[in-house]
Amino acid sequence: MGDLIEKRTFRVEPEAAGERLDAFLARRAEGLSRSRAKALIKDGAVTIAGEPVGDPNARVEAGAEIALFLPPPEEPEPSAEAIPLNILYEDADIIVIDKPPGLVVHPGAGNRSGTLVNALIAHCGASLSGIGGVKRPGIVHRLDKDTSGVLVVAKNDAAHKALSAQFADHGREGPLLREYDALVWGVPRHHMGLVDAPLNRDPRNRLKQAVAKNGRRAVTHYAVKERFGKVAALLNCRLETGRTHQIRVHLAHISHPLVGDAVYGSGFRTKAEALPEELRTKIKGFRRQALHARALRFRHPITGEILKFETDWPTDLTDLIELFRKHVV
Repeated sequence: MGDLIEKRTFRVEPEAAGERLDAFLARRAEGLSRSRAKALIKDGAVTIAGEPVGDPNARVEAGAEIALFLPPPEEPEPSAEAIPLNILYEDADIIVIDKPPGLVVHPGAGNRSGTLVNALIAHCGASLSGIGGVKRPGIVHRLDKDTSGVLVVAKNDAAHKALSAQFADHGREGPLLREYDALVWGVPRHHMGLVDAPLNRDPRNRLKQAVAKNGRRAVTHYAVKERFGKVAALLNCRLETGRTHQIRVHLAHISHPLVGDAVYGSGFRTKAEALPEELRTKIKGFRRQALHARALRFRHPITGEILKFETDWPTDLTDLIELFRKHVV
């Protein structure tokens, strides 16, 4: 297990008798997720009565003494990169940023560097105490590469666990609120509405999502904020669930895809041809979906304080909307 930096001991209370070992540790050890507890058990970092226990499914007995040995966090695999960040808020537990368009959140195939995670590792440094035993930022929700706006990230296991629970609950029993501004083609018939359509991977293209009967429940609420004739509209969208590409797929599903969305709105490219030259040129040069995560409200994972952050549109989206206002009435 290497050099140990911390040992925690727990006595099994009578009412916990028969509980799974990993569940018991996740409940009693502050800041420890069940998946992390399971990994530590399998690594031999947990003993009962002084004997290592390698089975996360083992049932605990009343009065048993359980010891948990926490190894030092490993260095992160992604490298630290000095990428500028627009920080809205930061403390010992979380960091909130205004993500610019074009920035990938997490390293992956084709994006091993230059991501938000690389930037946060460099910026946060020693304040990252480890997520799942690794010194890395805890991503609890994501924005697509070309979507801008507010994003919160955990800096330690306790914050990551609490924030993850909030996002998994989608605000049903807590203050979580996620609001987006979306510039779409056409104007919805009703001023307010919702799209309740399950999503799954598109069987014809694994990189896309699609409405599917066997998909996961997905609900998006929308309201029209501004109309540009019958050509386009600016919508406020609120997520009741948080699926991959949810707003993009849902708005395309109701025939109002996002302006600039080459994946889900490619069939609407010709809409720009009938517009004045200045606006038409701007739309053709707008190389991303016109979507901005404008507001995020959540409960601070440690202090319990309710926080809300709002950001303005980035320059490219502001310029595009101003041209719609100028040319389409």
